[in-house]
Amino acid sequence: MARFTLPRDLYHGKGTLESLKTFEGKRAMVCVGGGSMKRFGFLDRAVSYLQEAGMEVQIIDGIEPDPSVETVMRGAEKMLAFQPDWIVAMGGGSPIDAAKAMWIKYEYPEIAFEDMIKVFGLPKLRKKAHFCAIPSTSGTATEVTAFSVITDYKKGIKYPLADFEITPDVAIVDPDLAETMPQKLVAQTGMDAMTHAIEAYVSTAHCDFTDPLAIFAITMIQNNLVDSYQGNMECRSTMHNAQCLAGMAFSNALLGIVHSMAHKTGAVFEDLGAHIVHGAANAMYLPKVIAFNAKDKTAAARYATIADFMGLGGSTTEEKVQLLIAHLRKMNDALNIPQCIQHYGKDALYAEQGFVPEDIFLQRLPEIAKNAIADACTGSNPRQPSQEEMEQLLKCCYYDTEVDF
Repeated sequence: MARFTLPRDLYHGKGTLESLKTFEGKRAMVCVGGGSMKRFGFLDRAVSYLQEAGMEVQIIDGIEPDPSVETVMRGAEKMLAFQPDWIVAMGGGSPIDAAKAMWIKYEYPEIAFEDMIKVFGLPKLRKKAHFCAIPSTSGTATEVTAFSVITDYKKGIKYPLADFEITPDVAIVDPDLAETMPQKLVAQTGMDAMTHAIEAYVSTAHCDFTDPLAIFAITMIQNNLVDSYQGNMECRSTMHNAQCLAGMAFSNALLGIVHSMAHKTGAVFEDLGAHIVHGAANAMYLPKVIAFNAKDKTAAARYATIADFMGLGGSTTEEKVQLLIAHLRKMNDALNIPQCIQHYGKDALYAEQGFVPEDIFLQRLPEIAKNAIADACTGSNPRQPSQEEMEQLLKCCYYDTEVDF
C-alpha cells in the first residue's frame, strides 16, 4: 500500500507570513537559527502575529547549521517546560529540522535518539502540539517533507529522520523570506532542490502522484535558478515554489544515493575545519550518480525523459543521459560550485587543493562507503551499490573521474 502525505495547509505567496494571525492555541514556541530572521524583522513579525492570535510566545534561537543531537535535546527540555500547543519553526532547513526532532522528544520525553532515527518507526505525534514550518531558503523543502537531518558530531554522521509523523501540519511558503538569502546559499539550496526532484523522479518508490511534481520542479529550477543566483527576485520567488514542489515529490517518492553520500560525507571531515555543505555535496555527486544509475535500463529511460522535458536534445537514451549530466555540470559552473571534493575549499568554493587531503579521504573511505550504503535513502535508489562500487563512486566524486562501472 502506497501513501502520499502533505501538510494540511500550505499558504504561499508574498505576505503569507501574516496567516499566523489565524492560528488557534494558547502557547507557541518559535524556533529560529543564527539571526537572519531577527535581523530582517521576520521573527518580530511572526511573534507579533501569534500574539495577535492570542498566544503566549517563547523563542528558541541560535540553532546552528547542521543541528546536533545536543541542540535537539536542549530544545526539547525548553518545550517540556513551556508546554506549547504550536511549534513554529522558521528559517533555513536547519532550524526546521531541529524543531521537528525537538517535537518528537517533547511529545515522548523518554524516547532515545537511536529510536528517533528508525525509518518510519515513530509513534503518533500531535498529542501535545501541532507544527508549522516557514522556510527562508529555497532548497530543503523540509516545510512539506517527512524528513529531518540531525548530526551526531561524536560519530561525524548526519542521520536522516524519516516518518510521515513529522510532516508539518502547516507550511508557509512566503518568498519575502527567500529574498534575504546570500548568493552562495541560493546556489547550494537550489542544487539541493534539483537533486530532490531528479532523485524523486527515478526513485523506485516514485508514482503517478509524485512524477508530475518532480518533473515540473526540474524544469522550474532549470529555468530560474541561475537567474535567481544572479539577483533576479522574480526568479527567486519562483524558485521558492519550485523547491517546495520538489519536496512534495521526494517526501513521498523518497530519494537515492546522492543524498546517502552527502549525508555521510557532510560532517565526517569536520576535524579538518569545515563541512561539505549539503547542497554543494549534492551538486557535486549528482552527475556521478546519474552515470552510475544509468547502467540500469529503467533508470536510464527516466533520466532520458528528464532530458526531454528540459529540452536538451539527443536522439538515443545514452545521448540524453550524457546531455543531462553535462547540463548539470554547466549549472554547477554557473553557480560557482566545485565539481569534486578534491577542489572543494573550506568556503565551499573552488580551490586548487581542497580542504580534504587525498590520504585522509582514502583512509576514511571504507567507513564512509559502509555508512552511505546503510543510509535511509539508499533503499529507494534504482541501482543498489556494493561496498566496492560505493567506494569507487566516492573516489569518482573526489577526483572528478568518469563513472564506467
